[in-house]
Amino acid sequence: MAAELIIDPNSGFCKSNSTFYSKRGPISLPVDETINLTTFISSHPHHGTTALIDAATGQHLSFPEFWTSVEALATSLSVDLGIRKGHVILILSPNSIYFPLISLSIMSLGAIITTCNPLNTKSEINKQISDSKPVLAFTTPELVPKLEDSNLPIVLIGDPESPPPTKIKIISTLTTMMKTKPRQSRVAERVTQSDTASLLYSSGTTGNSKGVVSSHGNYIGVVQTITSLLKLAEGELELGNKTFICTVPMFHIYGVAWFVATLLACGTTAVVLPKFDMHEMLKAVEKYKVTHLPLVPPIVVSIINSADEIKKKYDLSSLTAVLSGGAPLSREVVEGFVEKFPAMKILQGYGLTESAGIGSSTYSLEESRRYGSAGLLASSMEAKIVDPETGECLPVNRQGELWLKGPTIMKGYFSNAEATANTLDSQGWLKTGDLCYIDEDGFIFVVDRLKELIKYKGYQVAPAELEALLLAHPEIADAAVIPFPDRDAGQFPMAYIVRKAGSHISESGVMNFIAHQVAPYKKIRKVAFVTSVPKTPSGKILRKDLIKLATSKL
Repeated sequence: MAAELIIDPNSGFCKSNSTFYSKRGPISLPVDETINLTTFISSHPHHGTTALIDAATGQHLSFPEFWTSVEALATSLSVDLGIRKGHVILILSPNSIYFPLISLSIMSLGAIITTCNPLNTKSEINKQISDSKPVLAFTTPELVPKLEDSNLPIVLIGDPESPPPTKIKIISTLTTMMKTKPRQSRVAERVTQSDTASLLYSSGTTGNSKGVVSSHGNYIGVVQTITSLLKLAEGELELGNKTFICTVPMFHIYGVAWFVATLLACGTTAVVLPKFDMHEMLKAVEKYKVTHLPLVPPIVVSIINSADEIKKKYDLSSLTAVLSGGAPLSREVVEGFVEKFPAMKILQGYGLTESAGIGSSTYSLEESRRYGSAGLLASSMEAKIVDPETGECLPVNRQGELWLKGPTIMKGYFSNAEATANTLDSQGWLKTGDLCYIDEDGFIFVVDRLKELIKYKGYQVAPAELEALLLAHPEIADAAVIPFPDRDAGQFPMAYIVRKAGSHISESGVMNFIAHQVAPYKKIRKVAFVTSVPKTPSGKILRKDLIKLATSKL
């Protein structure tokens, strides 16, 4: 008989197997293997009435209208277009009330969604198409030209104002397909929890973007994890009268996890902004009495910096919580936000595309005040801290690579056995590539990306540590630190700085500010001033772009 695990109730650490266990407890998962995500979400009892609102047009979709449209679209895809289990379908669209509808219709058939950033270039989109091999694309009239070299049949989301380019093969419109009556001739293939639901491409901050294969079971785990967290924060019966605004990109795991899956299961209302604009967002918060505002860290900072002006222009009294993801918030940001908006909770989370956006989170201001932390391990998630050099599993307060294991961890990378083997071990542990430690109370602290550590004369320097110090300077609005190649040292830290309005801080001013606070090997030895720091939609710094810029003149 296996020995009973002895787990420290404070840290969640078990000495016998060097594993950290979630203090949140387990989530409830369906034992029926033959249930798919769409069926799972639609079967949830809830008290909600309006599912989705288009902030630009005011168009509403009630929950009954939403699920009727899902069934109509699925019927049309199956009967009229011959879409079958295993087919990949591309969604190239800005945020829309139709994005969740299209996604869940496709998934209900056992077909697979692959999503793409509408800002991507034609060549970037073609690269993803070449890799994922979709049989069909959903896109808007404005984005059609980006698919003209793909030869893909296209379903239009919205009506075109002018005829599409002659090379484009438009086979239907979403409006037409949503009028389809459900028919007995629809092919109903069995779709199980282990079947693939999505093929999302990781942001590629440290290398080539890879297709992340997530299953229906992974997303069911996402729904249950986020729902349990919201119930912790809001109460069991309160979710049906909450209103979230969708500011995060729906093509990203953050958007898919929350707005395609979880909120529809909870019965909450989602107000959708077609594109992010600060003032349009704040107008929508006021108009639709939004209660929850999911954001990425740069927007949180921007709101703090403009708080006085914002509070004069907009009534934000309905807001009870801001949810931040993408990167941990610093002490200055959390305290700055609480000072400006004392009636709001600020919650945050950590996750990867490879973990379907799930990893750790905070659910209260008290937890968010564990400054620099990404929160406690998510329900049913396990973690290890592994020494990247020796492979040794480390205890509390020791830095190493964070490994995660749980119901939301991906199946692997699409058509990339080598990358999968390097990232998932034989027991299902995901090697996150993040340098972390877990403290004596079970809070995870993300120090930096392992691949982004700067190697100065054999010493390792974490860019995030220097960035946090730089952001504390009263004249610096934003900052990024990268490795700059050097013949003698190997690499040294270089900073890209965005000055605040009216600031004249110099290169020596930046370097001296840091030099007084860090060990000599961590000093910044080169500075460049820029108007903005390039970032992914989730707020991660695109260091590879800055490295390319810095080294282009060498």
